[in-house]
Amino acid sequence: MTTGVSPDLTPSAGGPAPFPPGPVVRTGAGPVVGAHEEHDGRRLSVFRGIPYARPPVGPLRFCAPRPAEPWSEVRDATRFAPAFLQSGTPGSTEDALYANVWTPGTDGRRPVLVYVHGGGWQVGAGSVPTFDGAKPAARGDLVVVNFNYRLGPFGWGLHEGLADPETGDVANWGLLDQVELLHWVRENAEAFGGDPDSILLCGTSAGGATARVLAGLPELKGVVKRLVAISAAHAWAPAFALTPEDARTVYASIAAEFGTTVGGLRDVPAAGLQAAWLRIFGGAPGERIVGSGREYRGPVPDGRRIPSFAHELPPLDIPAMFVHNSTEGSFFTDPRSPSFPPAPPAPRDDAALRSAVRDVLLKSVHRVPDEVVDACVRAYREAAAADGLDDDPRTLWTEIWGDALFRHQIVRLAERHARAGGAPQYVMEFAHPVRAPHYGTPHDATSKFLFGSHSHPINIGQFGDGPLERRVSDTFVDLVSSFAWGRAPSSPYAPEWPVFHPDRRSTLVLGGHRLAEIARTPKLRQLRFWDDVSWLPQP
Repeated sequence: MTTGVSPDLTPSAGGPAPFPPGPVVRTGAGPVVGAHEEHDGRRLSVFRGIPYARPPVGPLRFCAPRPAEPWSEVRDATRFAPAFLQSGTPGSTEDALYANVWTPGTDGRRPVLVYVHGGGWQVGAGSVPTFDGAKPAARGDLVVVNFNYRLGPFGWGLHEGLADPETGDVANWGLLDQVELLHWVRENAEAFGGDPDSILLCGTSAGGATARVLAGLPELKGVVKRLVAISAAHAWAPAFALTPEDARTVYASIAAEFGTTVGGLRDVPAAGLQAAWLRIFGGAPGERIVGSGREYRGPVPDGRRIPSFAHELPPLDIPAMFVHNSTEGSFFTDPRSPSFPPAPPAPRDDAALRSAVRDVLLKSVHRVPDEVVDACVRAYREAAAADGLDDDPRTLWTEIWGDALFRHQIVRLAERHARAGGAPQYVMEFAHPVRAPHYGTPHDATSKFLFGSHSHPINIGQFGDGPLERRVSDTFVDLVSSFAWGRAPSSPYAPEWPVFHPDRRSTLVLGGHRLAEIARTPKLRQLRFWDDVSWLPQP
C-alpha cells in the first residue's frame, strides 16, 4: 500500500531542493512533489503530470498500456504533461499518459472522483483549464483525478495485425489506458488521501460514453462504485464508431499508403499516421472509403472487452447519474461555439432547413428518403407548437441535431434502466442558458459548472460568472459530491431528488432562475419521432 512520504519537500543541508517546497507522496512507482494551492480559502495539494503508464511509443504503440517505469528520486509533479497527439494543439505527443490529482490533504480517506475528458475521441486533455479539479476537491471534500488517454487512430480502432504480443489486445487502446488509470487510482488513492474503495467515475460526451462502458467491464467490477455520465454520446455505428470491418479497412489502407504492413504502422512517424487518418475522414461521409464512423470514431466492439455497443448491453448494477442538456445541439449549430468540426451556416428558410436536417440524419444512416426528412421537420414543428417553443429553422435544426445524436439515447437508456430495476439511478436535465449571442444550453456546458470554470477567461464570455452562475455551480458540485460520498445526490439549493422513474416527476432540472426543480422529463414529444424510425439503435 502506498503512503505519503512527508508533508513538504524542504531544502537539504547540502543546498536547495531541486523543486519548490511542496507536498510529497510516494506512488507505487516512486515519490512525487506537488504544489500547495488555495481555492475558496481551502488549502489543496495539487499534483500534475504523474505517469500512470509507460509512453505508448515505438513497439508499445497499439499495445495495452504497461505500468510506468519506477523511479527513486523525487519527481516534479507541478506541471501538466503535454496533451496526447491531436490536431491544432502544439506540443501534443504520443508520450502523454499522465494523471493529475487535486486533494484537500494527503491524510484521510475521501471518495475519489475520476473524470474522463470528452472531445469526440479526437481531442482534449486533462490539462484543459475547464477541467481544473480545485472546486469539486475543495467544496466536495473529494480527491479529484483527471488524465490523458490515447486519441484518434492511436486510441480507437481495431485490427488483428496490431495484436499486442503480450496481451492479445487488438483494439480500443484509449479504453485500455482508461482501465489502467483506474487500476492506478485504486493502487495509489491512499497516498493522496483517497479511499480506494470509493471511486466515482465521471465523464462528459465521449468521456461519458466510455465511462459507461468502463462501469460495466467485468475486470473493473468492484473498482468503480458509482457513475456520473454526462451528455454521453454512446458509441454506435455508423454515427459514433467504426464497425470492426471498416476499422480493418482503414488501417489496411493507411498501411498501403506507407508501403508497409498493418503491424508496420508501429514504425510510421506519428504525425504522418495522424494525417493519413484525418484525410480518410476529412470529406463528407458518403465520399469516404468506409461508411461508419460518420461523425466520430469511438470504441469498436472487439468481442473481448466490448462485446457490443452500449444500447445492446445490460443495465448497470451500480448507482448512476445520467445528465443531458436541454439543447445539446446548440454546441454544434452555434458558429461561435468551439465545436469540432465547426458549425455549418444555420438554415434561414424551409428549403435550407430540410437540407440541414438531411445532413444531420446522414450522420446516422447512409441514405435518407425525402419523406423521412419531411416527417422529421413536421414532427418537431408540431411538438414545438404543442409545447409553446420556438419553431424557426435554426431552433428546429438545433433540437433535431441534439436529440438525434444525444438526448434520445440518453433518455431512452435511462428509462430502460429504470424499468429493469436494480441499482438506483438519477436523471438530470441541465438547463442553464448561455449568454447571448450564444444560445440554449449546449453540449458540454455542464463541465464549466461541475468544475466552476465558467469564470475562466476562455469560458466567461459564453457562460458568465454572476451570482446565479456561481449558485448553479455550487449546486452541481454538491449533487455530485454527495453522490460520491455514497448518499442520494443532494444540495441545500435543490429539492429532494427522487430515484428516476419514467412515469413520475423525477428528473432534476438544474439551471436558470428557478435554479433547481423536479419535473417530468422535458420535451418528450420531440423524442417520439426517433422511436418510430429504424436507423437509430433502439435500447
